[in-house]
Amino acid sequence: MKIQILGTGCPKCKKLAANAETAAQQLGVEFEIEKITDINDIMEYGVMMTPALAVDGEVKVAGKVPDVEGIKKLIS
Repeated sequence: MKIQILGTGCPKCKKLAANAETAAQQLGVEFEIEKITDINDIMEYGVMMTPALAVDGEVKVAGKVPDVEGIKKLIS
């Protein structure tokens, strides 16, 4: 599974990345985290508010930072 964190590297983006990593570890799935920071690349996903979380290229949430339990529901 490829988990993409879309954002410019702000504190919320870092929190989303940490929550996503924790969620994936707790679920016991194989994963890779990719941080996408270029605004043009982010816009290619159709995301207008960051941070955003995408799984295998599909945007699951944008503009907020779900907690670990919320992310587990999104990626399982």
